Amino acid sequence: MKIVIINGPNLNMLGKREPSIYGTRSMEQVLVDIQRAHMDIHLHYLQSNHEGDLIDWIQNYGIEAMRQEGDEATGIVLNAGGYTHTSVALRDAVACAEIPVVEVHISDITQREDFRRISLLKEVCAHSIIGHGTNGYLEAVEWIMERVES
Repeated sequence: MKIVIINGPNLNMLGKREPSIYGTRSMEQVLVDIQRAHMDIHLHYLQSNHEGDLIDWIQNYGIEAMRQEGDEATGIVLNAGGYTHTSVALRDAVACAEIPVVEVHISDITQREDFRRISLLKEVCAHSIIGHGTNGYLEAVEWIMERVES
């Protein structure tokens, strides 16, 4: 089973940027923890500060006709960062995905600034995990695993 984790803008700063909101764990630590908990899955991690990269990756892994050999995936965990609130193009890419896409947000966006409370992705994602800290990534992976196994 292969699960792709895609992080959007500024998430390369995880563990350094605003630790009071996003915590002190780096993405590398999060990935190690997920892999230790589930040695039987293959994780593929991608991060970009560029909207088009995120769209390309979702299309490449999420749409069979777009896939390249070796890019088959069971599901996508997506933390689109600020693009969650602004990108109709990213929403459209997720809506086209043929595999489950789980939206993750480290902080509780429903309790933050007004502009962060709106997720353009929520309606087109298979599931959303919001405000569970970096543990949300593990929860998202496990949600995908449960759906595939059942």
